[in-house]
Amino acid sequence: MNKFQLTLGLSALFIAGCAAFFSVFGIGKLFSGAFIAVVIMASSLEIGKLVTASFLYRYWDKINLLQKVYMAAATIMLIFITSAGIFGYLSNAYQGATVEFEKQTTALIFKEEQVEQLEEDKKFLLNELEQQVNSLPDNYVTAKRKLREDYNPQILGFNSELLELKKEVGDLKTELVETGVDVGPAVYLARAFNTDIDTVVKFFIFILIFVFDPLAVMLVVAYNQVLLENRPKQKTQHEHWKDIYSQDTLVEEEEPKKPKKPVNPNKLPKPVLGRGARIPNKSN
Repeated sequence: MNKFQLTLGLSALFIAGCAAFFSVFGIGKLFSGAFIAVVIMASSLEIGKLVTASFLYRYWDKINLLQKVYMAAATIMLIFITSAGIFGYLSNAYQGATVEFEKQTTALIFKEEQVEQLEEDKKFLLNELEQQVNSLPDNYVTAKRKLREDYNPQILGFNSELLELKKEVGDLKTELVETGVDVGPAVYLARAFNTDIDTVVKFFIFILIFVFDPLAVMLVVAYNQVLLENRPKQKTQHEHWKDIYSQDTLVEEEEPKKPKKPVNPNKLPKPVLGRGARIPNKSN
């Protein structure tokens, strides 16, 4: 096994394990009444999903149509179940991180609405006082002063309440900044797209689940593909016995020897004689 195969296998195992962890605990929180039983059930389904995907890739050409349809449909359905479990787990984690933030945000909105209402009431009271003062003749100085003195406690009460509420609003904004550190990116994204935080987080979770478990399953299939391609090709049983019988029964046929042609004495080369040599007489 080379480094790439090892890296691919570990990546597939790690991503599939993370997806299974989030999914199992997400489904367990959904059915918290039987948490342990649900965790065992979801874990077995996660393992079965990966084994089924590997089996389909390895034996697709050897299984019948019913097995192909059912096992492929079951794998796809389990991917959706895993994605739903991941969505539940991440949603629960987000809600847990933003509970305090949402409480403070709601309190801040309520306090700001109170401030606005008090300012409107104060403005209405001042307008009423001004109208009554203007309705009196100019020489009714004492009556005008008495009107202002009568309205003064109410105006001071509004000012006191406004001061207290604005102080509370400032404290809530400070606490909101400190609490919002955990969800700061979501807040900035919500402002950038001019929407609320829940919508941004929901779409972000959808993006995660659409690439999480499907990627894990595809990596498992890719790992099987690499293993099969690098495995030495094995001979079939028919080829194995054919090789054995061919070695035992086949005998190399020797090429037949060609018969020698008779030698014609007339075509023999004449001997070369030296000086003083005598040619033998044929009659002798």
